[in-house]
Amino acid sequence: MLLLRIVGVLVAIAIGAGIVSYLISGDKRYLRLAGRLAKYALIFALIVLALMFLERVIVL
Repeated sequence: MLLLRIVGVLVAIAIGAGIVSYLISGDKRYLRLAGRLAKYALIFALIVLALMFLERVIVL
């Protein structure tokens, strides 16, 4: 779980850096990078939550 928290913080920092880079430079690729990171982080989080849910269901 500690590893997931560290990855979550790093992803949040990367998304924030992408947004700030877009605001400073106006280059759309930074915004697209932040969007892709957010999308894949959300997918990963949903997969982890689904696996945790399935673990609880199987144990019961």
